[in-house]
Amino acid sequence: MALSSLLWRKLLLLVTTFTLAHTLTLGLAMYGMVEISPRIVEPLIAFSIAYVAIENLLIKQSIKRKSIIVFLFGLIHGLGFATMLKEFEMAPETFLTTLIGFNVGVELAQIVIVSGVVVVLLTLRALQLNYRQLAIVPISILIAMIGLWWGVERLMV
Repeated sequence: MALSSLLWRKLLLLVTTFTLAHTLTLGLAMYGMVEISPRIVEPLIAFSIAYVAIENLLIKQSIKRKSIIVFLFGLIHGLGFATMLKEFEMAPETFLTTLIGFNVGVELAQIVIVSGVVVVLLTLRALQLNYRQLAIVPISILIAMIGLWWGVERLMV
């Protein structure tokens, strides 16, 4: 039980770190304080996804290092979210509530996805199966390939 509790705390820390980072750049971008072309941001988002998947296969990291990487990638993803939200052309008086609602939705979606993954991994572990070989390695390879494909595809646009 201690393992699952520790795993949950670490995952919630990473998910929340990502949300705080993308909220920061999303807010700054929406107020026009930072702007980077989607032609730069979109490939960076895709390659950041691939990087995390590859790193998941190769490197055992401390939670501090993972948190820093997640924060940096969250900043990049926030710029991508801003590009998407700007298309809605929100009125200034509804901006803050829209931003909060958007972030709550993203956070809840992340928690649901992470919860599903944790349940599968803990089930495999409880069945004394090699969850790393059965789930983490193949899923990480798939995510890395998709991220690299998306990155190259976005560079070609």
